Amino acid sequence: MDRRRLRLLSANIQAGSSTRGYHDYVARSWSHVLPAGNKRGALDTIAELAGRHDIVGLQEADPGSLRSGFTNQTHYLAERAGFAYWSHQPNRRVGGVASSANGLLSKLEPRLVEDHPLPGRVRGRGVLTASFGDGRNALTVAVAHLSLGSQSRRSQIDFIADLLADLPHAVLMGDFNCDPEQPEMQTLYRKTKLQPPDRCVPTFPSWRPQRAIDHMLVTPALPVTAMQAMPAAQSDHLALSVELDVPELAFK
Repeated sequence: MDRRRLRLLSANIQAGSSTRGYHDYVARSWSHVLPAGNKRGALDTIAELAGRHDIVGLQEADPGSLRSGFTNQTHYLAERAGFAYWSHQPNRRVGGVASSANGLLSKLEPRLVEDHPLPGRVRGRGVLTASFGDGRNALTVAVAHLSLGSQSRRSQIDFIADLLADLPHAVLMGDFNCDPEQPEMQTLYRKTKLQPPDRCVPTFPSWRPQRAIDHMLVTPALPVTAMQAMPAAQSDHLALSVELDVPELAFK
């Protein structure tokens, strides 16, 4: 079977803000709502990393609010890193001055991109899906940022499981806010072909990674040939880079 090797990246970019330790959550809290700090420089660093990949999923990308200087960060990264295709999913507003979005950057043309709102106690989160072929055999990539609370995560994971059920060439990436062995994750493995990762790669906090909460889950038909965590500028999450072998029929 003919296969194509793809490099995928999932990155919570924290809207280009810098967090170098827990103290920064308080000392630099202003950077999460004001257009200050070197956010543009951080985005340029992230663009250099993203540009070495074929498909990139972003979480906490600002879609154009006060804190980003009204810059759509997904669009900026697409242009800076040389991605021909991009899409974003604004999903949360913070205090009326900051917004957050999931984003997708791709060097391959998706056939279909869909925006799905997720359930949860606090509305606003979503999952962004892109299909790179036609029919159920298509390579389908989903980008999500799940809730902190386990009850909301459970309903969100159940929704995503229904969305990706029985797809043979599926990838689910993002910030799950939990490790892959949590009870709510079992629904995903039971209702879809997605598998737990062979090994957990700690991604949080970026300055001393101890928790594996950023994941890229794939179906057995998409063998993982490499996986590593790497800095996404000075975000509080490390990015997760994965190489996959994808059957050519997934693009037809």
